[in-house]
Parts: sequence; structure tokens; C-alpha cells
Amino acid sequence: MNALRKTIVIALALITSVLTLQAQVSEKQRISREQLAEKQAQHIAHDLALDDATTAKFVATYHEYQKELWAIGPRPKRAKGNAQSEEQAEAQMQQQFTRSQRILDLREKYYKKYSTFLTQRQIQRVYEIERGMRKKLMQRRAAGKKEHQGNVQRPTNKRISD
Repeated sequence: MNALRKTIVIALALITSVLTLQAQVSEKQRISREQLAEKQAQHIAHDLALDDATTAKFVATYHEYQKELWAIGPRPKRAKGNAQSEEQAEAQMQQQFTRSQRILDLREKYYKKYSTFLTQRQIQRVYEIERGMRKKLMQRRAAGKKEHQGNVQRPTNKRISD
């Protein structure tokens, strides 16, 4: 009877720990855009060694910037190959120019805002850190896609010999 109780207690402890670990893993896997922007802003502020008041201003301003950047929308996907007509290619280029100009205008707007509470060197560093974070994120995505593609089983084209 005593051994049965010990077995039940151990089983419950294992189940509880597995469920807790699983919940923690799923929380780490996906965070919202807002949470990501908050973490990025905190990371940048920490790297710049900003004081509390400046950190608060920076985090709020950076979050506003990210929201406006998201509103511009994702980069349009390019058509692969030469299947596009000249008109379609021109329209796509014009779309890219328009999007790039909107991003440039947004960066200038927030440069002016940052200039009210950051030095020019700090602003330059913000952009460097941001670029590095974007690069790391793209590398992680690419690695994740490769890993996902590696797990997908593709049909083989083996010939059946006569």
C-alpha cells in the first residue's frame, strides 16, 4: 500500500512538471508583435545605458514607430521567373518605391522625435542595434524554414525496374 502511494505521488509530480514545462515552452515560442517591440526597445535602451526617464520615453516612442511601420505592411512578394509582363514589372517596382518612401518618411519622423531626448551617436547606435536584431531574426527564420523543410517527406522518383 505504501509503495502504491509513492508511485502515485511520483506519477503526479512527473505529470505536473511535464505540463508546467510544456506551458513554459509554448509561451517562449510565440510572443506578440507588441511584446517583441517592447523587448527590442528595452534591449536597445539597456545597450545605450539610458536612465529610467529616457528609457521610458524611448520605449514608448519606439513602440509607436513599430506600430506605424507595421501599418505600412509587409514587403510585397516578388514573382519568380520571367512570367511577368512589362506592365506588371513596372507596377511592382512602383509599389516598392512607394513602400520604401513611406518607410524613409517614417524614419525621418522618428529621427526628429529621438533627437529631442537622444544624442546623435545614440540614435546612430539605435539603428545599428535594430539592424543587427533584424539580421538575427531573419537568420532564425531561415534556419527554422530549413529545419521545417527537412522534416517534410518528399516523394521520391524511384523507377521500378522491369
